[in-house]
Parts: sequence; structure tokens; C-alpha cells
Amino acid sequence: MLVSSIGASIVQTVGGAVKIHDMSWVTGSGKTMSALLLVPDGASADDKRPAIVLAHGWWNNKQMQDSNYVELARRGYVVLSIDMYGHASSDPLQEGHEMDAATGMYDGVKEIASLPYVDTTRIGISGHSNGARAANFAIPIDDKAATPLISSVYLVDNDPIYTDETGKYVNYYGDRDVGVQADQYDEFFFRSYDANGVALTAPRDYIGTPNAQSFLHFGADPSGQAARKPYTTYTQSVDGRDAVREIDNPAQTHPWGPFSKQEVTSLLTYFDKTLGAPTAIAPGSQIWQLKEGFNALGLVGFGMFLIAFATSLLGTRAFAGLRAGPAPALVPREGRGLLWFWGSLVVSAIVSGVSYWIISANTAVGTVSFLGDPPINPQGAVWIIALWAALNGLVAIVIMTVSYRVVGRRTGVSLRDIGVLPGWRRFWQGILLGAIVVASAFLIVFVLAYFFTTDFRLWVIAIPTFTPNKLAIAGIYLPFFLLYFLANSVAINSFNRFAIRGREWGNTAVLALANGIAPIILVIAQYSHFFITGELISGFGGINSIWLFPIVVILPVAAVVTRKIYRATGNPYIGGFIMACVVTIVSVSNTLTYTR
Repeated sequence: MLVSSIGASIVQTVGGAVKIHDMSWVTGSGKTMSALLLVPDGASADDKRPAIVLAHGWWNNKQMQDSNYVELARRGYVVLSIDMYGHASSDPLQEGHEMDAATGMYDGVKEIASLPYVDTTRIGISGHSNGARAANFAIPIDDKAATPLISSVYLVDNDPIYTDETGKYVNYYGDRDVGVQADQYDEFFFRSYDANGVALTAPRDYIGTPNAQSFLHFGADPSGQAARKPYTTYTQSVDGRDAVREIDNPAQTHPWGPFSKQEVTSLLTYFDKTLGAPTAIAPGSQIWQLKEGFNALGLVGFGMFLIAFATSLLGTRAFAGLRAGPAPALVPREGRGLLWFWGSLVVSAIVSGVSYWIISANTAVGTVSFLGDPPINPQGAVWIIALWAALNGLVAIVIMTVSYRVVGRRTGVSLRDIGVLPGWRRFWQGILLGAIVVASAFLIVFVLAYFFTTDFRLWVIAIPTFTPNKLAIAGIYLPFFLLYFLANSVAINSFNRFAIRGREWGNTAVLALANGIAPIILVIAQYSHFFITGELISGFGGINSIWLFPIVVILPVAAVVTRKIYRATGNPYIGGFIMACVVTIVSVSNTLTYTR
């Protein structure tokens, strides 16, 4: 983990040529905002630099923009990457107040404009998904300012504004330069709809739509106008200034945007045209992938630490009693036992996939997933996954109960011998050990973040620092995740541990795959259908498949972590408790928090 943080820090600071500050301040809106400020060497009151404010998408955090802020700062821009209100370390967001200060985007603009080394005539903004929506929200606020601050806008994976309240085409952005990245396989945006809200065009057909053409014609009605193309810069004099419009149209998906070399190249090219990069570096020359590699190494190290520290604590006097005795030789499972093994895996996978689909398709559940129900349920997205997890935990308990009565008890299996009934003393001692492991792991995250301003992440999987209020929020969802991960660990280790072809690792591999097979199938089905037809599977929302991306990794990893700890302790609850705590904390730290 130390190597990860040092390496990521060297890359994001370009070997010390860029200073990075983890900031938190009370804005003019009266809310606390958290952001990363990147200042390149040489920026001063005598050498003012263009500046760019970046905003992540919904249910994310400021580090999600690392590909962009690393490359922009490397080229001499001053960059502020914000946690939008409601996200990560910024204040929670009150329902219905998303437009206030553009969800924090405009407070970020005012902050960066106040810096003495920023050229206030060259301030740009960019956001991904609802971060781009925040950029759209910022425009009318800037229009009303005594001195407008925003001169350039780049919207990634969200529609620009095409019409006014009456439906008439309009130049919403005035004389500002505006670029758009419109993904051909965007799960949410770049469609045209009829009066009943039925989609008429797929995202891959966006460029030819009247909306896109009107945008490229600076808000004019596109009827009778010559068709304009993607990846082309169009200029027009607006209020005495030559303004720019362009649309980039890559064949990629919505969540791919912040993790795409093509997106970074387009953004760098656009801002070089409109703001002018102080340091000339080819847009395709990028190093952020090295940072991602080091960040990913930290993820691996974090998982290894959970196992290594848990097992090392068994050597202490306090936890020596948890160490398992010599394990009996594992034998292959045959006959009815083998049939129950494979049958239970199939049933569990079907229940997992079908239950997720049903939960995703429920309209009421969908509303809660976006808004939550604060204060009881302030994070709707986490609640959806927690509910699904708890349901599958209950199903696992039912399957294990039936399996024990039909097979286990008849073959002389003892629940005490396989760790299901370790005794209350050993149970609570194991929970204490797990709590120490989790606390120590996150302490390392905080210490390394303090010294290196880094965390551990890879695309949609992240282990960040968090504010104290997240622990209280975690307490709301932890019981749901405990129900799943404790039951899952018991199923994997107490009921389904045996040799396959004489090897335990084969059994572990099968169970790891089984843990994640339902989410894997759902993701493959969704995107196969999307790429073939241009649209998502009816009734299976895009956000629901995106939320499965980290789960595809987490569930197989959980099987390995709990198995390793079980082998050392014979106690399935230790690993299950550790995984439940880690997943809960990570979930509540990387998403949107609403208040009322």
C-alpha cells in the first residue's frame, strides 16, 4: 500500500512539478465543500494560468476525475476537482436543492477565481454525467453575475440544453465556448423522445438528430441547415466574440468516460483550443494510466492486509484461542452431497439474478434509489444493494438449513466442528478481531492519504477516506450487509469446503465464480443487447447494471478473503464480518447523501 501511494503521488504531482492540496472550506452558500486543488509550478500573480473546475458524476467523488486533473495540471492549468454537494466529504445535499450553486459547481468557480495565480478571463468547467448537469446549472448563475467567470464548458456524457421553456431552440450558452462528449452507447442521455416520452432515436444516432444539429448551429432551428459533423470545431460570432461548438462522439458507454484515454484526449484538445494550454504536450501523451496502476496496486494490498493482519493477530495472547487446530484432510464430495453442492449454487445464482432484476424494475424502489428517504435512509443507492444483499443472505440461510437436514446431519456433520456454532466466547472474540482488522486497514488509508493525497481505486471500485458522519450512516446499512456476508461465509466455508480433484483451490475458485456469476451474467446480457440493438434491455435500467460493476469484483474477492481467514481460524464469522464492514464503509463513502 505504501508503494501504491508513493507511486500514485509521483504521477499525479508529475514528480513534484504540481502541488496538490486536499481542501475543505465553507463556501458562500454556507455549505462545506471538499476539493482537490492542483497548482502547477510557476503559477503566480505574475504568471496567471487558465483554470478548470471539474465535477464527478452522481454517486461518485472528486478522485473520479483523476484522469482529467492529472493531465490538465501536467499541461499547466490550475485545476479544482470538487466533491459536489451531497457527495464524499462535502456537506449532504437537501432534496430539491440540486440547482443551488449548481450543486457546488459555481461555488468551485468562485473559489478558483479568487486565487491570485488564476487568469479569470480563462476559466473553464467540465463535468461527467450529473457533473455536466451541474455545469449546465452554472450557466444561468454566471449570466446573472456582475462579472461572468465561465468562458469555456466541456460536457461529458450529458446533454447540452437545446430549448427554452416553450420548446423553442435557443443558444443557452451565449458567447461561451462549449464542447460535448456524446457517447454512442450512453445508458441515459443523447436520445430523442416523442410527446409521450418514448425514445425515437438511440444514442449512436445522436449526431443526426435535430437537437445535436441545433447545438452545433448555436441554437438555431436546424431545419434546412447543412448537416454538421462530430469531431469538428464550428465557430460563430456571438455578441462580438467568436464562440466554439463541437461534439465528440466516441463508441463507448456512459461510465467509461472518466476512465477513457479517448475522453481525456478530446477534453485536452478542446481546452487547448478554447483556453490555451500553458505547456505544450500532445493530447495523446498521457500518464494517468500509471496512477491508476499504482492505485489498483493499493486495492490489492488492502485485500492482502485484511488476510495477513487477521491471521497475524492469531499469534497474540489476546486472540491465540481463535487459532484453528490441525485441519482434517479434505475429501471429495460424492453422491447426494455433490448434487446438493451444485444444485445450491445454481439455485443461489438464479435467486440472485432474478431478485436483482425484480428490485431494479420496481418503480417505487427506483424512486428510493435516487432520492433515498432521509433521515432513515439517506443513501438510496446503498439501500438498494443492501436490500438485495440481505434478501440473498436469507435465501442462503434457508438453503443451508435444508442442506444440513437432508444431507449434513445424515452424514454425521457437526455444526460445531465446521464452525457454524463456535461458542459465544469465540464468536465475540472473532468479531473483536475483525473490528481491529477493519479499523487498522482504514487507518492506513487515512495515514497514506494525509502524506500522499492518494487513495486506493480502479475505475468504479474505490477505498477513500471519509468524514465521521459516514460511520453513523454506515450503521444504518451494516445489518443488511452483515446478514449477507456472514451467511455467505458460512455457506462457502462451513458447508461447501471440500477438495475438487484433490485440491482446495479448485473449490475456492468455483465458489468465487459462483459468488459473482449472477451479476456477471446480468452485465453481459445488458451490454450485449445494448451494443447489438443500440438500446438497453427493457425494464433493466442503465444505472442498475452499472451498480453491478464493482460487485462483479467484490463478491469473488469475498470468497477468497473469507476462505483464507477460515482456514486459519475455523470460524466463518470473522471473514464475513470483515467483508461486511469494509463493503459498507466503502459503499457509504462513495455515493450521494441526501437530507431533508
